[in-house]
Parts: sequence; C-alpha cells; structure tokens
Amino acid sequence: MIRCEEIIDKVLTYLPNANQGIIRKAYVFSARAHKDQLRASGEPYLSHSLEVASILADMKMDVDTIAAGILHDTIEDTPVTLQDIETMFNPTIALLVDGVTKIGKIKYKSIEEKQSENFRKMLMAMAKDIRVILIKLADRLHNMRTLEYLNEEKRKFIAQETLDIYAPIAHRLGMGEIKWELEDESLRYLQPDVYYTIAKKVRNKRRERLKYIEEVRNLIQQHLIETGLDVIVEGRPKHFYSIYQKMMRRRISFDEVYDLLAFRIITDTIKDCYASLGAIHSLWTPVPGRFKDYIAMPKPNMYQSLHTTVIGPKGNRIEIQIRTKKMHEVAERGIAAHWLYKEGTEITAIHPDEFKWIKQILSWQEEMKDPKEYMKNLKVDLTATEVYVFTPKGEVKSFPRGATVVDFAYAIHTHIGHKCSGARVNGKMVPLKYQLKSGDVVEIITSENHKPSRDWLNFVITSRAQNKIKLFLREEESGKSYNLGKTLIEKALKKNNINLSKVIEDEAFKNACSSLGYPTLESLFIAVGFGKLSAETFIKKYLPESKNEVQKAKGLEKIKEKFRQVVRRNESTGIRIKDIDNILIRFAKCCSPVPGDEIKGFITRGRGVTIHKADCALLNKIDINPERRIDVEWDSKAKTERPVKISVTSENKKGMLASISSIIASNDIDIVSANAAANDDGTGDMTFIIQVKNVDQLNKAITQINNLKGVIKIERVGLSEKKVNVGGG
Repeated sequence: MIRCEEIIDKVLTYLPNANQGIIRKAYVFSARAHKDQLRASGEPYLSHSLEVASILADMKMDVDTIAAGILHDTIEDTPVTLQDIETMFNPTIALLVDGVTKIGKIKYKSIEEKQSENFRKMLMAMAKDIRVILIKLADRLHNMRTLEYLNEEKRKFIAQETLDIYAPIAHRLGMGEIKWELEDESLRYLQPDVYYTIAKKVRNKRRERLKYIEEVRNLIQQHLIETGLDVIVEGRPKHFYSIYQKMMRRRISFDEVYDLLAFRIITDTIKDCYASLGAIHSLWTPVPGRFKDYIAMPKPNMYQSLHTTVIGPKGNRIEIQIRTKKMHEVAERGIAAHWLYKEGTEITAIHPDEFKWIKQILSWQEEMKDPKEYMKNLKVDLTATEVYVFTPKGEVKSFPRGATVVDFAYAIHTHIGHKCSGARVNGKMVPLKYQLKSGDVVEIITSENHKPSRDWLNFVITSRAQNKIKLFLREEESGKSYNLGKTLIEKALKKNNINLSKVIEDEAFKNACSSLGYPTLESLFIAVGFGKLSAETFIKKYLPESKNEVQKAKGLEKIKEKFRQVVRRNESTGIRIKDIDNILIRFAKCCSPVPGDEIKGFITRGRGVTIHKADCALLNKIDINPERRIDVEWDSKAKTERPVKISVTSENKKGMLASISSIIASNDIDIVSANAAANDDGTGDMTFIIQVKNVDQLNKAITQINNLKGVIKIERVGLSEKKVNVGGG
C-alpha cells in the first residue's frame, strides 16, 4: 500500500510550498472512517483512497483535489456526513467530495435509472468544478487496475461502463494516457481472448519492434538535426485497444495491421512543427489523405498536433505526431495540464469555454426522462467522431460524424432549427439530410411558415436536435390531444346530463382526476385525447354507479333525441362522428379507405381519429382497447374524393399503359401519378394513384382493367404499399 508521505513527496516536486498538513489530515480522517473496511482483494479500504490520491498527484493536481481524492468514499461508505467534511476541512473539498459521491443510497426502479442519475449528478458537479471528474477518473482507473477481484458479472458491467462513458470522458478532457489505460483494461475483461492474443503477438515481436523503433527514431532525429531543427523524437507501440479497433474497422488480422508504431516529434515552437513536417515528407512518402492539422484547428478537448502517416523503412506505415512541448503536456494530461502554479501557490486557470461541452450535454438532455434513452444519447454525445464546419462568419463548429444541416441549425439556436427550410453548403443548395463534412461552410435558410417534421428524427443525430424536435412535436400533439380530450369528456358528461363548465371546480371532479393520476384538468384532457385514458373510465370514477344511472335515466330521452337529430360533419373528410365536431381525422395508409367502404374508427394517440377499412388486415392485428373505438360513417351528402393506389401486372407490350390510362379516364377518374417498369420475364408492372368518389366507381374501373386483354393481375394497394388482392386475370 502506498504511504501518505510518498504522495506528499510527489506533490512537492511541482508544489514546493504545498500545505502538507491538509493531506496528512485527510489521511488520518479517512483512515479512521474506513477502519476495519476491506476491499474485495482483502486489502484495507484505505489503500484505494491513497492510490486515487497518488494518481491525482501524477496528474499534478492541487492540494484540495489530492485531499478530496483521499476522502472521496467517506460519505458513501461510512457514517461521515458532508457537513463533517466541510467542518473539518473547507467548502471546496466538501464540494469535490460531494460531487464524486454516488447516490447509491436512493432506491431506483432499475439499474438503468440508477446509472443515468449517477451520471446526471456527476455531469452537474463537473459543470461546477471540473476537478470532480478528475477525481472520478482516478477512482475508476484504480478500480480497473484491481477489477480481477470481483465476480465476472460485475467485472463486465464495470468494464463496459468504463468503455462507454469514462474512457470517452477522458478523451473529451484530452487525457490521453488515462483514456488508453481505461480502454486497454476494459478490453481485457470484456474480450479476454482478444486482449491476450494481441498481447502475446505484441510480446513475441517485442525485440524486433524495439530494434525497429530505435532505428527509425535515430533516422528521424538525424534528419531533423541536419535540417537545423532541435527536437525530441519518441517512438512507442500502439495500445492494444487501438490495434483491436483498427482490426475491427478494417476487418483485418493482427498481421495485416502495419502501422503498429507511432512516433512523436516534440519541438519548441509551432514554426518548428511545420518545418519538421516538411522535413519528414522529404524523407519518406506521405500516405494520401492521412494528414491532419490539429494545430490550426484544435480538437474540442484542446488537443493540438500535426498528424501524418508515411511509408517508412521496410515499407512499413508509420504514424507521426508533431507538437510543441506545451501541446504534448496537454495531449498527455489534458485539462489537468491547465492548472497553473506560481511561486508554489496553486491557482486554477481553466476558462469555462474549455469545458462548455459538459454544459451542452446537460442542456441537451435535461428534458430526457427515459433512463435508457438518456444513457444511449450520452454515449453518442461522448463517443462520436467529430467533423469541423464553419458558419458564414468563419466560426468553427464541431459535430458528430453523420450530423446534418438540421443538426447545425439547432446548434445555432432552437428557433433557427424549428424554422429551417433549407441550407447552402459551400454556396450550393443542399437537402436537409445533407451530412456535414469537415471544412464545409454552412448557411441556414429559414422560413416563418416552416416547422419541424417527424421525418427529421430519422436523420438528425445530435441529442440537442432530437430533443428539441421531440419537444416541439409533443407540444403540438398535446394541443391537438387537449382539444380532442376536452370534447370527449364534454360529450361523456352530457350523456349523464352534466355540463363540464359547471363541475370543473367541484371537489369530486378534482378528486377523480387526482385519483387517476392527473392532477390538473389539462393533463386529464391530454391523456384522454392521447388515448391513455378513456372518457368512460373517468366518468365511472367521477360518478358513483347509482348516481351515474340516475343521471343517465334523467337525460335518456333528451340524449336519444339529440343522437337522432345532431350528427356533426367534417366537410373536409366526408366522415361523420356522432356528437363530436372539429376533430382531427386521418385516413390509414395501410388500407386507404374510400367512400362506400365499410369503415371503423379509433382514437390514435396524439393524432385524432384514424379511419380504416373494416376488413383492414393491419387493423385486425392491432389489439385496440374497446374504449378507444369510435363510431364513424361516410357522409353521403359530402362531395369528397379519396386517393387510392392500384397495381397492375400485364404482358409487356406496346400500348398497354395507354389502354389502362384510357379506361381510368373514361370512368371520370383523375390520375395523380403513374409508374411503369418492365420485368425480365416479359411482364410489366404499373402503379397508379387515382382520385375516386366512391368504391363503386373504383370497382367498375378495376373490373374493366381486369377484363383488358394482356392484364395478368390487378391489385388495390394501400398507400403504404401493403397489398390487398381484389382480382386476377
């Protein structure tokens, strides 16, 4: 077990005037709190706390962070309280310990819910003080180093969580060394066969590899010295997980991974970085498309380097990174390298912009209630490969690979996203599905008459865009559901001779709402309109059975008379729904009913009333709550036309399309669209979308086409391509 004094010695190497007393005090406090507690390995629990502090000292962190690392598990695993920490130490250390502490004492419905809430809290704490995640990463790193002592199920769960969340966070923070070790350790427990196979093959070639590294390093060093450059050259083998990723990505074996080696050239100035790049390209041939300039355009995690891949000695591919000493420190230690020390006094010097992505993730996901959806989106946000694009003013924006112009619009502003009607990329108009590429200059075109479409959810990939679109659609659907639900409740009450406006303040009415889980009238209406609750269920709750029957008896004759006399019309659809007016009507595309077809209606969640053919195959497969069914009928007085699709298979001969089109026109039917294609077997397929007044008009045309010489088969097809056979030749 590492000793407290060893940790202090590490701190004194970069903070000569550090307050050693705080570290010793934290050690004594933690030792007492964790007394008699053991880890799964059998070691004293205190050993873990000290190892975490040692890792933080390797990061060259300040004294408060080192102390918080020693104390980080005291609140969760011992009787110690947050107030105890603040009283014994200071508010900063208490804040850091609280931020790292899990919330395992709270009971959750599922593992996913607990996990998502842990990460929500961690991200919120990170937004207040970035040092929270540095302690958490040190904690996770030591846990991964000692994972072998847990059972297999726990090992795999922790390893997967590390690979999905903690390694990507380390990457986001630019902490390369920790990221690589977390990834390699995760691979060891998730796929041990793969890990140990790679390890064995790397070990078998170790002597040969070290010799090659030294030869190449000397060649680079000598060439750059001759060029007049004073540099440091380092060579290293790639990490196991990096090799594994390359094997998976390219679908190749270990022996086919040629660029197993990477070299770093460390210079004094940026000017020397570019001079070194030119010298390397004059020495060896660069691989096309493998040059990246992260100095001119740094990664969001502050990483800066020039990357190039060249064909080196013996024809091997060699990856070379060129950076200054300061860039190298940031690449290794990431955000931890931004703690500056002056004359032995520690000061935090991280600008909020350096970790604004944390606040972005929080804001993008604050409305996400589903734990599984939250964790899925968090993983996407953390692990996405990024592209870099420009606004018309030259501002750089980073996005996950695969992001579209709609993702770009929502990143600018929610209103811009909602009103996005098009985009210009590099001066040319592009579709909304256009996927951004590094270097694109993007200009969003907006229209006040435009609004988000549900189809956008099929191609946007950023959490911000997805959440904003879903929120807009929910609010829009809630408005429609509110109106439908209110109407249904009003009608249900009227059947019992009750006026809604006179009872909404009634205690019995409010109690009925609350008992069903809807504390407000608005939530009740939306639930009924959305199909989560039927109006009949609410009435049964609101009115006792006896009162219900009395009310029904009193108004029975009046209601019967009303049903006889009042049938509302929806002129635009040609559908009549008893006792209900101004309700959103939609026709199912699976069967495309037309006037004259026997039809059924049911309340669709958030989308009004959907009309199907009574014999619709899809409708009969759906288990619909009887309370969501609603009586509908065609309005014989309404003059409406409905689209219907027919598919014709015929002999592929000249004039067939014209003959069929002529029959359709002779029946006073408009053709909306027609498509034809020839088949290899001498037949042809044609599809027509036509506008018909009723089913009799449609059937007459179908019969005439079916009797046409050369027609093999004719089908009536739903607009969603689900076919219903109505005849054959």
